[in-house]
Amino acid sequence: MIPLVLGSTSRYRRELLARLRLPFEVAAPQVDETALPGEAPAALALRLALEKGRDVALRHPGAVVIGADQVCDLDGEPIGKPGTHERAVAQLLRLSGRTAVFQTALAVLRPGTGFERAMLAPVTVRFRALSEAEIERYLRLETPYDCAGSAKCETLGIALLEAIESDDPTALVGLPLIRTAALLREAGIDPLMESK
Repeated sequence: MIPLVLGSTSRYRRELLARLRLPFEVAAPQVDETALPGEAPAALALRLALEKGRDVALRHPGAVVIGADQVCDLDGEPIGKPGTHERAVAQLLRLSGRTAVFQTALAVLRPGTGFERAMLAPVTVRFRALSEAEIERYLRLETPYDCAGSAKCETLGIALLEAIESDDPTALVGLPLIRTAALLREAGIDPLMESK
């Protein structure tokens, strides 16, 4: 079987990829995630997914490598991981009562064969009107400082939302598994034929 490497330090992506029951390694990509001047959120997410995949592929030339990234897009402005409590409060106050698109990007590469594919799995998310007290309580209980837009939908963050629209249900968590399985098949790994 071809080795599989997830080029991500995200525990959420690691947990999602494990659902496909394929053996895989994890490698940390060394990529500057700073947006280029004027770079749209979708373009940023796609570029970073590819750069992460390419960086890891250099160290794993015989493997199939997955790179991924997610950027919250609020009216064309990228909203990244808050990192701090204060930034998370500010992000959620901005998102309150509004609709954002979480641009989840996926890249699958197989070095040496020329196989390199990347695609987006956009997720439209409508936030409820949130009070400062709700935001503070959520952040105290959840601490989602490593999540784009401060919204951790797989747990308590779901209570921040009114609606989610997506054709790939795991995309909002960070790895669109429908698209991942499709690109892995193209790269020579079929989860239904090779899973443990």
